[in-house]
Amino acid sequence: FFEMLGNFSFGDYFKRDAIRHAWDLLTGVYRIPPGKLWTTVYQEDDEAYEIWTREIGVPGSRCIRIGDKPGGARYHSDNFWQMADTGPCGPCSEIFYDHGPGVWGGPPGSPEADGDRYIEVWNLVFMQFNRDEAGVLHALPKPSVDTGMGLERIAAVLQGVHSNYDIDVFRDLIRAAARETGATDLSDNSLKVIADHIRACAFLAVDGVVPGADGRGYVLRRIIRRAIRHGYKLGQKGIFFHRLVDDLCAAMGAAYPELPREAARVRDVLREEEERFAETLAHGMELLEEALESEDRMLDGETLFKLYDTYGFPLDLTADIARERGFKVDSAGFERAM
Repeated sequence: FFEMLGNFSFGDYFKRDAIRHAWDLLTGVYRIPPGKLWTTVYQEDDEAYEIWTREIGVPGSRCIRIGDKPGGARYHSDNFWQMADTGPCGPCSEIFYDHGPGVWGGPPGSPEADGDRYIEVWNLVFMQFNRDEAGVLHALPKPSVDTGMGLERIAAVLQGVHSNYDIDVFRDLIRAAARETGATDLSDNSLKVIADHIRACAFLAVDGVVPGADGRGYVLRRIIRRAIRHGYKLGQKGIFFHRLVDDLCAAMGAAYPELPREAARVRDVLREEEERFAETLAHGMELLEEALESEDRMLDGETLFKLYDTYGFPLDLTADIARERGFKVDSAGFERAM
């Protein structure tokens, strides 16, 4: 679960204004030092490059042209957005925040770009073309702007931390998860999983989704059961997950009044699913532990299916546990057993 901010223009302002608005918000309103920001543009988008470097004043060394991916198709780039092989598309310009040399990673476009030092906070998509079946780009009569900024990422920047899990909302939920599981190490990844999943599950339940065997109901079931399993990993063998709803209301209820309004129903939905999974979790974990003693480092399809069918273990939950232990899973064998 994450929250996405955005601004949009349909046939009104375009590239120059979108870039200026973004820069003014980040440096003027949020007061982020300009020297901490890097930008990227599509390799052929000279217009965006000129706006960034000549009008905004970003040094050329911090405005990186990003090309097509090696061996990929034309326009297959992190800086070119497309819905499909045909249809509306266009270049995009991303804005990155530099967390500083204390965090590993390199600038966008470098071999170390996957590190956490330079984090994308805003993506400005310039929808200006329509691509036909021959791959030819035609200018749209009314180009549009579609942008996305990760709320948790910009919160981390403004709160002076480099991990989303260190922002205020997550700190409160991680402490609550530790309280309910008895965990003492607040940096434990299982606490982060639980804190993330209570947000996702509660908002799904608020929107009327209930755990089920298919569709979005099964998505909710999988997330709940993954959170429960991480509580089990921390030593919490009883039900606990639903009790985090009150903590979530305290953290996010002011922004989302429907959350406290529906809190009682959400707690009931989560508790019922917890109780259902608690009936089979321990026995399923025993079977899984036995299977993980195998020397071939592979969980066979029959075991995967039994865990799914008899003990209610979603395949991705079993795969998570297997990966933690250095095992692979026979997904094809699971499908055959189905």
